[in-house]
Amino acid sequence: MSLVSNERITPSASYLNTAAGGPFTAGVIAPLAATVFGVSAQTSLSALTLAVGIANFLLASVALHTCARVVLARLKL
Repeated sequence: MSLVSNERITPSASYLNTAAGGPFTAGVIAPLAATVFGVSAQTSLSALTLAVGIANFLLASVALHTCARVVLARLKL
């Protein structure tokens, strides 16, 4: 029974971990790359606004990843 249960839990954790990659890519990597390479849509974006936005998306990504780890903790040996 535990193998079936584990196989039902694993896709949920995988989905949450994949969902964590979205905010990380869109909210952390993309703005940093746009700022470094100078292709930002707004020229008046302050460093504080950029840092707060990146921190929010990073927090969302970490929260989703943590949820995935919690789901995986339910696996039975």
